Amino acid sequence: MEFNIPAMSCGHCAGAITKAVKALDPAAQVNVDLASKKVVVQTAQDRQAVAAALAQAGYPAQ
Repeated sequence: MEFNIPAMSCGHCAGAITKAVKALDPAAQVNVDLASKKVVVQTAQDRQAVAAALAQAGYPAQ
């Protein structure tokens, strides 16, 4: 699943986003593209759960 994260602007943001997803699913694969502000997540969790974890970390997805 792919998310657009407009608030993501640096390596710290990418780390926080990865940490938030991994807290939800430690086996998740997280690929962050800072330039396009996109995050691709491979997980068994549903999209709403991942979006909620991102929002809770301060990075609401669009």
